[in-house]
Amino acid sequence: MENVLKSNQLFKLLMMAIIMLVGSQQVYGQKVKPSESGYAPVNGIKVYYEVYGEGKPVVLLHGAFMTIDMNWGQLIPELSKNRKVIAVELQGHGHTPFSERKLSHTTLAGDVAGVMDYLKIDKADVVGYSFGGAIAYQFAIQNPGKLNKLVIISATYKSTGWIPQVSGAFKSMKPELFTNSPMHTAYDAVAPDKTKWTPFLEQMIATAGQPFDLGDANISKISAPVLIISGDNDGLDKAELVKTYQLLGGGISADLAAMPKSQLAIVPGQSHVSLMMQTDTILNYLNNFLK
Repeated sequence: MENVLKSNQLFKLLMMAIIMLVGSQQVYGQKVKPSESGYAPVNGIKVYYEVYGEGKPVVLLHGAFMTIDMNWGQLIPELSKNRKVIAVELQGHGHTPFSERKLSHTTLAGDVAGVMDYLKIDKADVVGYSFGGAIAYQFAIQNPGKLNKLVIISATYKSTGWIPQVSGAFKSMKPELFTNSPMHTAYDAVAPDKTKWTPFLEQMIATAGQPFDLGDANISKISAPVLIISGDNDGLDKAELVKTYQLLGGGISADLAAMPKSQLAIVPGQSHVSLMMQTDTILNYLNNFLK
């Protein structure tokens, strides 16, 4: 019972943080309209996408339970000034209809590749936040030929990459905790069938509670440059994060050897949600890394 109460308290704090994030998007985000939007028929479902701007393509993958606007509302206006931004809503999220198709990192990464094929984009930079970051890792493993550079924001490629407190919160999530949450409001605003909210939650929660590991060996084989951005208190196990960076060739003395092509940024004083409010900081990292 005590663990359940603690998990509920953690979830309430998370909801408060997300409300702040949504508020900052509404106040500070310079709303822009996509030049193109629609549905790509891939792997038996229709995946919603939005396209902004012109230039080298960059694909954005949102966090769990989120929408394009909720996750990327502040960054898209800036990124699209000199890049072609393709934002995707994963299975059951936002405009993309709920499907009984089993969720997996492999399937969702395949959906992203399918959207790129549909839009006739051969290669792109890929940026993923949280749940979208795990999908971005899988995309890099499955589709190395489609990837230029990879940016992972507050995400891990294995469930043990989270601290135990976060893992425990995943296991104790219940659909009723999301009632009238910012995610619920965002879903109702754009979902093609609002009655699928609870089945969508149940599907996502079941997935979140399952251990996963994309494999150290697979991560070490990623040939594309990778930028990892993490808040110092975002719930990721920093010892594991350092190991990830080392698998990508980082963590050396660059005074004694060539500078690694991958980078690691730890942003001080930031949580999992507040990190996405640091628009200028993240944009600066992205522009310097992706140029």
